[in-house]
Amino acid sequence: MTRTITVAHSPDSDDAFMFYALAEGKIDTGDLRYVHELKDIQSLNERAMRAELEVTAVSVHAYAYLADKYAFLSSGSSMGDGYGPRLVALKPKPADPRAALAGLRVAIPGKLTTAWLALQLYQPKVIPIVVAFDEVQNAVKEGKADVALVIHEGQLTFADDGFHLWTDLGEWWLGDTGLPLPLGGNVVRRDLGATVIRQVARDLKASIVYGLENRKAALAHAERFNRGIGEERTDAFVGMYVNDWTVEYGPRGRTAVQLLLDRAAAAGIIPNRVAVDFEGPDGVERAEAS
Repeated sequence: MTRTITVAHSPDSDDAFMFYALAEGKIDTGDLRYVHELKDIQSLNERAMRAELEVTAVSVHAYAYLADKYAFLSSGSSMGDGYGPRLVALKPKPADPRAALAGLRVAIPGKLTTAWLALQLYQPKVIPIVVAFDEVQNAVKEGKADVALVIHEGQLTFADDGFHLWTDLGEWWLGDTGLPLPLGGNVVRRDLGATVIRQVARDLKASIVYGLENRKAALAHAERFNRGIGEERTDAFVGMYVNDWTVEYGPRGRTAVQLLLDRAAAAGIIPNRVAVDFEGPDGVERAEAS
């Protein structure tokens, strides 16, 4: 008997690449049929809070409020390995960006995004101005904010609009912890049961591997979602966020997720410590204590 699973993810080139094989029927998914729903990450975070979605991309930050209903899948992470959300401004970079940010208005793409969590760890004394992710730079241009926190393709294009890089939060995190910055992942609702969850984990991993092994075709599919950044930058952006980390978190990746949430709990950004688990094709894996 065929069972339909709704898979929700962002309409971005990296997610499109990741889900290419599932969306185009390139892999055998047995008795599971996947229906794709595309929404921005803040909307997906909010819908996951209401447990509306069976499988969805979420911010690692949002997972702190979802752990009772969802588990991370062991594949599908977006890791910033020395790069990540960027703080940019129309004014040149100050000598000490971290200190200079204190008291400034920062346009952020949502309070459940990991970008906002990381910024609070970096400099908690900012004033957040919440706008859509693709409006953060406009908020600065219009005088509503002093600094923009850019995610998605904006990480590659901010200089085209006259912005200066103040801080790359992924670079800061790597220097501080020696770990990649875990930005997002795919989660599965726990009430689907172990058998379905493991099949979903197998299918997602197979989709990612297929895309990486058939990169040209997967990129052609992903370019439909690149928001006009062009073929070369699409390739670069996909390479940043669909790679070996995406195939499998591994011990270091799982530790990075746990450490980020542990630091968030210690700083009072999230209410409680969350013990993170990861559902793989062969069962549950957990992060080592950070």
